[in-house]
Amino acid sequence: MSAGRILIIVGGVILVIGVLVQAGLPLGRLPGDFRISRGNFTLYSPLATGLLISVALTIILNLLLRR
Repeated sequence: MSAGRILIIVGGVILVIGVLVQAGLPLGRLPGDFRISRGNFTLYSPLATGLLISVALTIILNLLLRR
């Protein structure tokens, strides 16, 4: 598979995610995302968001790149 085709697919996936976020999908504020604030220190760990994006990309890329 050519590098151009892979870049187009990745760009399309990023575009779809951007549209979903603008439409109101609460990425970054899911129940499994942790935010710890103490004084002037804030730790943010988007565990559920990362897991959701990983599963979605795995399914999409398996469907698109299947031979």
